[in-house]
Amino acid sequence: MIYLDHAATTPLDPSVLAAMEPFLQADYGNPSSAHAAGQAARRGVERAREQVATALGVPPLDVIFTSGGTEADNAAVKGIAWARRESDGASHLVTTAIEHHAVLEAMEWLAEHQGFSLDVVPVGPSGVVDPEQFLAALRHDTAVVSLMAANNEIGTLQPLDVVGPAVRDCGVILHTDAVQAFGRAPLDPQEWGVGALALSAHKFNGPKGVGVLLLGRDIPVQSLLHGGGQERGVRSGTFNAAGIVGCGAAAELVTSTMAEEVPRLRGLRDRMLDRLLTVQGVSLNGDRERRLPHNINVAVAGCDGEALLLALDAAGVAASTGSACQSGATEPSHVLSAVGAPVDHGHVRFTMGRTTSEDDVTTAADLFTHCVKRLRDAGGAFV
Repeated sequence: MIYLDHAATTPLDPSVLAAMEPFLQADYGNPSSAHAAGQAARRGVERAREQVATALGVPPLDVIFTSGGTEADNAAVKGIAWARRESDGASHLVTTAIEHHAVLEAMEWLAEHQGFSLDVVPVGPSGVVDPEQFLAALRHDTAVVSLMAANNEIGTLQPLDVVGPAVRDCGVILHTDAVQAFGRAPLDPQEWGVGALALSAHKFNGPKGVGVLLLGRDIPVQSLLHGGGQERGVRSGTFNAAGIVGCGAAAELVTSTMAEEVPRLRGLRDRMLDRLLTVQGVSLNGDRERRLPHNINVAVAGCDGEALLLALDAAGVAASTGSACQSGATEPSHVLSAVGAPVDHGHVRFTMGRTTSEDDVTTAADLFTHCVKRLRDAGGAFV
């Protein structure tokens, strides 16, 4: 199997597994316990916190561990919105039309059920939001805005470096979903004025079920969860020590190898994309240059996306029609709709990772060409 769906999840790196193993067996104590077994586990958690903080260039106390990116997004968006409304009456939210559902649906819920107002800024065919248009949506009563670092479907990089400082200067809190960008694109939360940031370990060769909410200690927030008071009271619950240790090890690994890995991935991406674009009726979704180094999302005329995905899978290539979170959805992708991608085309996303080789992308491109031809000869196999 040629695995080209690293945006959905990545394989656990052997070095990360090795770091986790002691906390699955020998150091199994509850990190909140005062006895020696608990404190051994606690040391693993705190070392992981330092590893993540170093990777992001922030103080360790700003790092809060969660169950994943979805929880981190919800905790930031809802928690900050509630706190800002309680402290100064701010009840306006701003985001973009291509955000992850964990952000969009959280904000829509606040608008529909909690009395907040919401502006969703459109994004053009490039898949990159216009900073001026985004900033123009801010109001005197804006509580929190959310702009993702990189889109999970089409891989386009958003102008956080421009938007962030301007939002901060307006006295508004900026949240960013950096789940796809971490380890594959520059991130500078402090320089860019990011108040809250979400990560998910399984997107960078760590374990599933653990994520990070970066939250500045000066950022007002109300907690989603109440109980033990862990993580500054922001995220109560028993520490997933083994998962957290794996998250820290993966964060250290991905940032220490980023200088070599990003150019390698970009080369693989461009090699495969050039081959895909030689097929008649194939076009790229989103800007070619301002995108993640490992992401290709193409529109394919004359083929149904699901049929093409199944044909590729049968041929030994694992890809995606878009976000794994939307698998099985009957509605068109909100991201592709937002950028005006052709609705009568199939759409396929290929994403590379640490285990991807040159032979993988060359073979996958050849199999893609064969599958497209076979489906078109069969009438497109629309379902």
